[in-house]
Amino acid sequence: MTDQQETATAATTAARQGGGTPIVVVDDVHHSFGGGAQAVHALRGVSFEVRRGELTALKGRSGSGKTTLLNLVGGLDAPTGGRISVDGTDLATLGEPDLLALRRDRIGFVFQSFGLIPVLTAAENVGVPMRLRRVPAREREERARTLLALVGLADHAEQRPGELSGGQQQRVAVARALANDPDLIIADEPTGQLDSETGRSIMELLRAVVRSESVTVLVATHDAHLIELADRVVELRDGRIAEPAPAATQA
Repeated sequence: MTDQQETATAATTAARQGGGTPIVVVDDVHHSFGGGAQAVHALRGVSFEVRRGELTALKGRSGSGKTTLLNLVGGLDAPTGGRISVDGTDLATLGEPDLLALRRDRIGFVFQSFGLIPVLTAAENVGVPMRLRRVPAREREERARTLLALVGLADHAEQRPGELSGGQQQRVAVARALANDPDLIIADEPTGQLDSETGRSIMELLRAVVRSESVTVLVATHDAHLIELADRVVELRDGRIAEPAPAATQA
């Protein structure tokens, strides 16, 4: 095992034991759409932390506020009230150029609909975030192929999305999310368009990425069969953090 692999393993072990430091802090966050009597309150005082080097599953039914919360953590929207910080930076203190840089350089996104560009090959899709950072072509191509190998698609670099299965397309999306070596990956229902077996393989891939790349993953899912791979589960219910069920008492 290399020094880098040992470091990654140690980070993951520390996170599983509760020793990871918070990379995301969500503090009493509210978010509403519209105003007055017609306002829709998507989030109602949500507070939780995501520890560095762990996979946290955000669980809840459709309409519980999961996507809204992910958009706020990713700096795609601003909360109505409360505070969100990523790696110690309060997102409310960042202007749009800094938020763009945060999303480009430090956060990777994986979407339910894959979001690949149809006319580009798998390798070219993975290279898109690096193009935005003006990474030299040779370095970009080498990293794209390295990441495709990481997600098990080394032999599919020149294929376009239409030539790949749904699971393969989502693997390309995971590789693309890793392109700029982010601190955090945000995944919104990444298995929502996949069958249960393929969906499980994607969750196992995300679990493996946490181990091998020392990256933190926050993933939203409503599939109870997929959350077992997470280090920690946060449940949203009607825009609030659901309280854990009380322990059963013995007679």
